[in-house]
Amino acid sequence: MAATDFKDYYATLGVNKAASADDIKQAYRKLARKYHPDVNPDDKTAEAKFKEVTEAYEVLSDADKRKKYDQFGQYWKQAGSYPPGSPGSADFGGFDFSQYGNFDEFINELLGRFNTTPPGGSRGYGYRPNATGYGGAGGFGDSAAAGQDLESILSLTLSEAFRGVQKRLNLGSETITVKIPAGAKPGSRIRVKGKGQPNPYGQQRGDLYLVVEIQHHAFFQIDGDNLLCELPIAPDEAVLGASVEVPTPDGTVTMNIPAGIRTGQTLRLRGKGWINSKGRGDQMVRVAIVPPVNPSDLEREYYEKIRASRSDPRSHLQQIKL
Repeated sequence: MAATDFKDYYATLGVNKAASADDIKQAYRKLARKYHPDVNPDDKTAEAKFKEVTEAYEVLSDADKRKKYDQFGQYWKQAGSYPPGSPGSADFGGFDFSQYGNFDEFINELLGRFNTTPPGGSRGYGYRPNATGYGGAGGFGDSAAAGQDLESILSLTLSEAFRGVQKRLNLGSETITVKIPAGAKPGSRIRVKGKGQPNPYGQQRGDLYLVVEIQHHAFFQIDGDNLLCELPIAPDEAVLGASVEVPTPDGTVTMNIPAGIRTGQTLRLRGKGWINSKGRGDQMVRVAIVPPVNPSDLEREYYEKIRASRSDPRSHLQQIKL
């Protein structure tokens, strides 16, 4: 296949190379509906476009095919096939492939991902430590360079992230134990050295990066080094003030509610927040005044007495005009 025959399947679907499987599926469905022959009868252009997006989806929706396509571009179908020049291999216009041990070696050199050893040395191939995602400190032709780094989402409960935890992870052919330090935050990247993809020639592995995702908690939310929470209080507690019990990561503590507090005001519990390099952040307690949903007869009686004798909180609005 000539370079001019290359089909950019990502461009065809209108997604970038980092698109997730769901992104690819959504893009395909949208385009398939737009160009489907039933929607565009007798429209040859739409029919051809429908075939293009279907072909792109068939490749990018298949994890193995997508991996080969990302690595070998227009030659992805031939990757891993018979050695060039042997029966059953692809036709490349009579090019002499005898110097290559297999098709992958030819493709890797053609696409510039590998390089030969210095003049006079034997032919050897190794990963480049560049933007293709391969690590290692070796240079061109260094078969000892590390393979590709991998990235995976690690879902933790709030308690696991706060206190730290050991997780057993299944990597397919092996199970590893990873220690997560206390105070991990959403988006934190934890490096597991030597658990990425192996270099297919030198077998040295890249690294695995675990990206922390923290599950929803019914009461606490992380906000930088602080913890946020909402504390419901009764109307009488808001009017008169009160001492109330508040949950914290360390257990329940007593907090004073000042008289006259309003919904939305925030009180601070110092040193009860998230773990950080300096110790702990604060816990920010947002107050919400909650009236009784089904007041008792006695409550209703007293609320009616209060209404009959209280001041009007909206009296100042009488002077407001546009």
